[in-house]
Amino acid sequence: MGIIVTLFGAGVVYSNRPVEVETVRPEREVPIRVFGLGTVEARVTSKVGFEVGAALAELHADHGDQVRKGQVLARLSLGEQEAKMAKARAALRIAEVSIERADANLEKTRAVLAQRQVANRRRQELAGRSIVSEQSAEESARDEAVAKADVTVAESEVASSRAQLVDARAQVQFEETLLGHRTLTAPYDAIVIERHKELGTVVRAGDPIFTLMANDSYWGLAHVDEARAGFIAEGQRVQARLRSRPQDVFIGKVVRIGLESDRSTEERRVFIKGDNPPARVFLGEQVEFLITAATLAEALLVPEAAVYGYNGHEGTVWTVEDGRLNRRLVRFRHRAEDSRLEIVDGVPERAQVVARLAPGLRVGRQARISEVKGP
Repeated sequence: MGIIVTLFGAGVVYSNRPVEVETVRPEREVPIRVFGLGTVEARVTSKVGFEVGAALAELHADHGDQVRKGQVLARLSLGEQEAKMAKARAALRIAEVSIERADANLEKTRAVLAQRQVANRRRQELAGRSIVSEQSAEESARDEAVAKADVTVAESEVASSRAQLVDARAQVQFEETLLGHRTLTAPYDAIVIERHKELGTVVRAGDPIFTLMANDSYWGLAHVDEARAGFIAEGQRVQARLRSRPQDVFIGKVVRIGLESDRSTEERRVFIKGDNPPARVFLGEQVEFLITAATLAEALLVPEAAVYGYNGHEGTVWTVEDGRLNRRLVRFRHRAEDSRLEIVDGVPERAQVVARLAPGLRVGRQARISEVKGP
């Protein structure tokens, strides 16, 4: 019995002796960086092709070429369209000749009308004085009426010829446009990412011939967990590491944040423009991004492993208050990249937060701070 009492007393003494704990201390100028995994993308890309179909007759660009705006990239066979163009120009020339003839005929009929009007007036005067017969006066009046009708017909022919001329000019313009559609030019200064067709291929309207990327339009697309993306804003600094060059750090900034998150992965799209991209960049290459979402002037950070019941904004931590252990429900805001949480409320003045859980922690037990931990 004495042995049991002795052991029990030793256990009580052991459980009540001060426990050694490690605590955290406030830190200054703490960067809060958010990790995102993504790829190299291009802001402006285009799959360019012809608006009409025919056989590819010329190709003037290939994979990796730098092209300038307006530069000819390819041409389709022109024979059929050039023949249509020649036919349309011939029709235009016929319309021009027709209107010249119609104008001349109108002048002729107007001259005849003027002559008949003078003759009719003279005969009507002579008939009034009974110098010529009534029948002759009637024939003269009829001739003037016929001349007037001829002028009306001639004017109609002129109007018709002018309409035909407009139609012929429009047809020429239409055929010229179709001829122009058989030449493919670069819409902007670009790099040829891919050539999809080869000489002799019969292409359909809209088939892509080249994939172009606008010069200097590289940017990174980072996918960031929604739970970490709340403090990301345009203009924030970013560090990036390409999968092919993990030893190099490239600098940039956030230029756009997607307004729609992925509903399945619960990630937000963040677009980054680089300040010092490598000389050669490959679309689709995997990139790791660290976005500096905030810099804390002064912060108290506790490892997430030392928090009970963390739900994204609050949890319970152990504290040392007047030399004894206590438990406090505290609120958090930022989370550092090493999984430490910024405490913003719930810790009393002069209390210290336990940084690492140890056996024997209980409320009221005496505690001895063995080491104050920094970052």
